[in-house]
Amino acid sequence: MTTALKLTELAHGGGCGCKLAPAVLQQLLAGSPAAAAFPQLLVGTETADDAAVWQLPDGTCAIATTDFFMPVVDDPRDFGRIAATNAISDIYAMGGTPLFALAILGIPLGKLPLDVTRDILAGGAEACRGAGIPVAGGHSIDTAEPIYGLAVIGTCRPEQLRRNSGARVGDALILTKAIGVGIYANALRKGALDAEGYAEMLASTTQLNSIGARLGQERAVHAITDVTGFGLLGHGLEMARGSGVTLRIKADAVPLLRQAQRLVEQDFVTGASHRNWDSCAGAVTLPETLPIATRHLLTDAQTSGGLLVSCEAGAAREILAMVRDHGYHRAAMIGTVETGDGRLIVDANQGVAQ
Repeated sequence: MTTALKLTELAHGGGCGCKLAPAVLQQLLAGSPAAAAFPQLLVGTETADDAAVWQLPDGTCAIATTDFFMPVVDDPRDFGRIAATNAISDIYAMGGTPLFALAILGIPLGKLPLDVTRDILAGGAEACRGAGIPVAGGHSIDTAEPIYGLAVIGTCRPEQLRRNSGARVGDALILTKAIGVGIYANALRKGALDAEGYAEMLASTTQLNSIGARLGQERAVHAITDVTGFGLLGHGLEMARGSGVTLRIKADAVPLLRQAQRLVEQDFVTGASHRNWDSCAGAVTLPETLPIATRHLLTDAQTSGGLLVSCEAGAAREILAMVRDHGYHRAAMIGTVETGDGRLIVDANQGVAQ
């Protein structure tokens, strides 16, 4: 940590755990006007996808997204890196490549020293350099709590575009990062996360999901979404509903951050986890023997989480090996896609082969 100032004490929540619950968001968007009058809009709000996609006259797809939140860690540079990595992820989740970013900054003037704000911006710029893009501008306001994030523009060819609604019956499911970030962040706020845990959390949340652009080139990959504030169950359910299928997830095949099981059993569960469960419970089937701690992990709000990938079962091992070879060492096959209509089943039986 580089400063005695605790950023997390200036915010009532942090990271993607700040997101509105899925049920609330559905109510807010229920009256939104239809976008059918814009045929160039290939992806809008209809399937809760990760970014908007507009087809340009030459056939290229322009991808646009925005994401911002309050501090999930106390170190300002780390906060900037995490927030920027998380925002860029939406482009990768569509199978695209980012082009440039605009900064979104809200700072409580008089509470946050300017050098701390500069460190936040420097961290964001560092993450953007890692993605090979500039921060080309932005907007800032005086706010009650610190807020930082990006609007990001990217591109892809139409055949590389991957939505969260393309999962097919018979597919295998791959998750590229371990879960448990929300629990780690809660433990950090309460002084219960050690240096090893912080380093693991930082390594995960600042790892760009750039593998998404590579996955968009694989014909065997049918759907992609990133797992963030709604947790694995919430974003998995969005994929199931958008695709008109049932996702079956093997609970013990899901990779966890190394201290996540211990910390969840010590009750470092966030309010976002409970909100996520309330929003998806009616469409999710859990085994009676599933420990409540496991449910909390599956609904844990991830900040800058991994990609959930639906791909042909026959190609799944090769795709998993490719993902791991690109540095996502905790990537795992976690389930399958079955006939159904917008549901998710959690199975506590032995996990699928890794």
